[in-house]
Amino acid sequence: MFLILAIVLFAAWIGGFLVFKTAGILIHLLLILAVLSLIMNFVAGKRSV
Repeated sequence: MFLILAIVLFAAWIGGFLVFKTAGILIHLLLILAVLSLIMNFVAGKRSV
């Protein structure tokens, strides 16, 4: 789940960087959220149900 969220946020960051170069703060917030989501994915790991 977190990995998918990280990929989506990273794709939104790349898309935003290419399309809206003036929205720098929002783009970098998306990057930070993607990195945090990826870190949470590695920390949480796979849990068996």
